Amino acid sequence: MENGHTCVGEISTQGWSDTRRHTSASRIDPSLPTILFLHPVYVSQHIFHPQFCDPKLRRFNLVGYDARIHGKTKGDVPPGFRRAEAAEDVYHFMKALSLPPCHVVGLSMGACVSLQLAVAHPDEVLSLSMVSPLPLEEPADVAEGRTEIYECWAESQQDADSPDEDALLDAVCGALQLGFNGQQTKLIQTMIQLTLPDALRNWSRDRLEMFHTVSVKFFCDRQPHPPALLQRIKCPLTLIHCGADIAYPIEYAQELHDRIQGAGLDVRLLAVKDAPHFGSVTHSAEINKIIHDSVIEGTKYPVPPALAEVVSPFEEDFAAMGCPAVADSDDSDDDIFAI
Repeated sequence: MENGHTCVGEISTQGWSDTRRHTSASRIDPSLPTILFLHPVYVSQHIFHPQFCDPKLRRFNLVGYDARIHGKTKGDVPPGFRRAEAAEDVYHFMKALSLPPCHVVGLSMGACVSLQLAVAHPDEVLSLSMVSPLPLEEPADVAEGRTEIYECWAESQQDADSPDEDALLDAVCGALQLGFNGQQTKLIQTMIQLTLPDALRNWSRDRLEMFHTVSVKFFCDRQPHPPALLQRIKCPLTLIHCGADIAYPIEYAQELHDRIQGAGLDVRLLAVKDAPHFGSVTHSAEINKIIHDSVIEGTKYPVPPALAEVVSPFEEDFAAMGCPAVADSDDSDDDIFAI
């Protein structure tokens, strides 16, 4: 837990650091590249359990982070909290942990924040891997869906002592549909079980406006970066479209790619077949391979080989819920294609 002051107030952040050999390490191994993971809305850094338990990715330092009113991070969300303020939180977290420049992996909202981080602090970012990046502007139908999820959650919290279970279920199902196309594997169910206690505390009746800010306004009150700002970025970018994303068809990722490329940046767009919006959970083998290869391509010195076995810092939490180890899957390049 790190305490810090940012441009939008005091926060106490929850983060994990894993080195090649050590789970929940107190500091990173300075001889290895470092990956910083930024999670999407609704869920905390637990969503990156399939990345933290992958021996290939554990060749590097892996650092997780809970954003404001997510997971165990404490701190209020002011009404004007948007991507710029979220990126400053990440920057101050990096400084509090004395992190070196990082390879940053962002999922959905986390991808949006990662792009802003690279704009605002270009020397701190070595590469960007943006999984299910947000469109240049939020589509009206997706904004409506996000509003419905919020309204169901708000309805569930009207009695502070007894949440409305039907409204709560509607909110959870809406988030499941957005993130996983309604899939309910044991891994996904366990993530929900781990998320709900923190969510009920973070998004209680007296904090609903803050939840509305991060779950609706953050997405809808957004404009594309002007080319002049994008040109501040100094690192290569990989956009990873999830092929079965029901919220954002690939045309949106293509528009973002073209805008970034038009600013003269080094960017590529890859697609992972059949993956839902939160595809780093369901298609971790394919997406982990893209992340791994991006880091290796940007590293100019030898990195030790992968260990045979590694343990995720979230392993105990998932095991306590009866969730077995993340199953290995085929990471064939046949399911990854360039656009």
